[in-house]
Amino acid sequence: MAHSGEIRLLALLGLRLKGFASADAVAEVVGQDPGLIAAELDDCVADGLAVFNPQRQVYLLNPAQGRSEGERLLASQLDRLGVRQRVENAYGRFLELNPEILQLCTDWQICQQPDGERTLNDHSDPDYDAQVIDRLGQLDARLRDVLAELGSAIDRYSVYGPRFGTALRLLDEGNLEYFTKPIIPSYHTVWFELHEDLLATLGIDRATEGSS
Repeated sequence: MAHSGEIRLLALLGLRLKGFASADAVAEVVGQDPGLIAAELDDCVADGLAVFNPQRQVYLLNPAQGRSEGERLLASQLDRLGVRQRVENAYGRFLELNPEILQLCTDWQICQQPDGERTLNDHSDPDYDAQVIDRLGQLDARLRDVLAELGSAIDRYSVYGPRFGTALRLLDEGNLEYFTKPIIPSYHTVWFELHEDLLATLGIDRATEGSS
């Protein structure tokens, strides 16, 4: 469990990753106690860093103050721990894998027929699906080294390994929505959240990523 000084960082980060979410959902994505996160999110609302929607019972990050304060806390943590270079190195290795997950998601959703025609995958061919899931498993094995490097630098990255593992296990058990379905913690959802975590931590704009 994070010490009290890190709870705000994690609450703001979790809210950024989820977009809008209940306190329980934010706690789950950052691996923290829901009660601690709920109390911190309420404090963030009081401080103008987040907004609470009572009808939907969800929190939203203030796109100006909340986002910038979250990035400030993340940058401060990097410098305090002296791990910026290690996280940057891991981020570079993650980016090398990113085109592969994008291709896998495309192949999961669209099949190429023998005549070259591309059709939506209706998941009526279990052999095709199994082949794509097997390729995902191979990618996951390579991702583990990146996660280990990140986890050794900052503890919070240790939550991603089990989350990826759960999505892959559910896929293997026939829960096909755990490949790309949004909202639920599918493999692609967790990948997107890890990517956003790295961008937030390193202060990189997703829109201009890789443009330099």
